[in-house]
Amino acid sequence: MYELRWNPVLKWWVMVSSERQNRPLTPKDYCPFCPGSGKVPDDYGVLSYDNDWPILSSLPPEVEPTNSSIFKNAKSYGKCEVILYSPEHNSSLGELSGESIEKLIDLWVDKYIELGNKDFIKYVFIFENRGEEVGVTITHPHGQIYGFPFIPKKIEVELSSCKEYYEKEKKNLYIEILKEELTQKRRIVDENDFFVTFVPYFADYPYQVFIVPRERRLSLDEFSSKEKILLGESLRRIVNTYDNLFDREFPYMMCFHQKPTDGKDYSFYQFHIEFYPPLRNEKTQKFNASSETGSWTHGNPTSPEEKADELRKTMKKLYGDE
Repeated sequence: MYELRWNPVLKWWVMVSSERQNRPLTPKDYCPFCPGSGKVPDDYGVLSYDNDWPILSSLPPEVEPTNSSIFKNAKSYGKCEVILYSPEHNSSLGELSGESIEKLIDLWVDKYIELGNKDFIKYVFIFENRGEEVGVTITHPHGQIYGFPFIPKKIEVELSSCKEYYEKEKKNLYIEILKEELTQKRRIVDENDFFVTFVPYFADYPYQVFIVPRERRLSLDEFSSKEKILLGESLRRIVNTYDNLFDREFPYMMCFHQKPTDGKDYSFYQFHIEFYPPLRNEKTQKFNASSETGSWTHGNPTSPEEKADELRKTMKKLYGDE
């Protein structure tokens, strides 16, 4: 079964794909993303790879009528791709060379444009799940891209808030948040000429960080060559900092937020990247329990200022005055 089902209470689409339940476990001595596996070219740098178990499809099956006045469904139009960062199995986003991460960012840009130009795709979501704590079964460095036939609810809320703020204040909400963070300085983790990495004042995960451009950019394809280099630098530094915080591969969910691809005006919005690491400390995982899942009331068991200080000190120790 592949279909979308509408939740009339929360007003969002749920993607249903019962076939994904049958995904086989990957043997520990085999990686489909390594050269020689038979699944990928024997020689590649970065690579887009069609997901073997997609939850969306460019050729979805027909759906059965619901015969209901309240329940509705739709075809699961969309696209699911895997983005391989490197042929090296034990590498990571943080360990990529400058040239390699530039190629990765260029691939992200190409895919954002390619998928966004499809009529049935309204939002291109670039993300990475890393670590067993978030359910990753293949440790080869990779991320994913989903081309959604709708605008996800969280993005919809962000867009609404940014538009409301712009209409009232004539200012960009994310840039104003960034200005306030730069003024207070307490939660800044890293910065360069164009990007600032910080633990947001309202962080709901202990080691959550945002990466936000200093100037308005709506999507990846708007960055100059120099800005893409600086973005790669910001990404490498925060991932390496995470990994050095507890001297272990640090789990996280990395999410790119950018303008939808439905052709509407989103000039009030701002590209940014959000990291959600599911650790409270070196040994304790943060779980979303009843209050977070059942009522969307997130509780951060730590101080954003203290966690920013931990990350900042780790980064300074790792990179010095670089």
